[in-house]
Amino acid sequence: MHNEILTIFDEVGNRTGTAPREEVHRLGHWHETFHCWFISKDQEIPYIYLQLRSEQKQDYAGLLDITAAGHLLANETVEDGTREVHEELGLDLSLKDLIPLGTIPYSMKKEKLIDNERAHVFVYNNSYRLEDFQLQKEEVAGIVKAKFSDFRRFWQGEIHSLQVNGFQIDPHGHRITIEQDVDMTHFVPHEVGYYTRIIEGIEAIFLKSPVVTEDK
Repeated sequence: MHNEILTIFDEVGNRTGTAPREEVHRLGHWHETFHCWFISKDQEIPYIYLQLRSEQKQDYAGLLDITAAGHLLANETVEDGTREVHEELGLDLSLKDLIPLGTIPYSMKKEKLIDNERAHVFVYNNSYRLEDFQLQKEEVAGIVKAKFSDFRRFWQGEIHSLQVNGFQIDPHGHRITIEQDVDMTHFVPHEVGYYTRIIEGIEAIFLKSPVVTEDK
């Protein structure tokens, strides 16, 4: 994975070449990623889905994150990003199934990692049940969902904990129900501005069309 070759960009989005993933994160080159957020309605209440990152992950292990996401390789287009949904969640989606939120540039920094991303962000109006998710254990340890209204209040600083419900895969491959309150320390530290853009984009979608109910 760390030998992947990524396209790199300058700060305004001009392509400047390619570089190995390790170098991209070490030097802070801007690069492309694919983000897909799942939303749905359950008894008329909108929900947003989060993945629980595997404890095997090198970065941000065991934290809550975007429903499905990954890097776009140098030879890939945005459409190829849907492979992340299949690889991580076991669901087959195409780009036409997704609603675009645009390209969102943002940065995350920690020791030995400078992650400058041009994230191509999409929303999927989910009709799959949690039972339908088949997780890639090396990448994803579980899937949970939270009320979208609470998710918005959480990232706006109005509440300091968020209730999530879903499942986690234990070391023996069994699904364990999750029902707990989480706080900021449980999340991958994306910029608050990123979450704000996601929330605003999803709210705009809600206003335009109803979110489907899980019934597949």
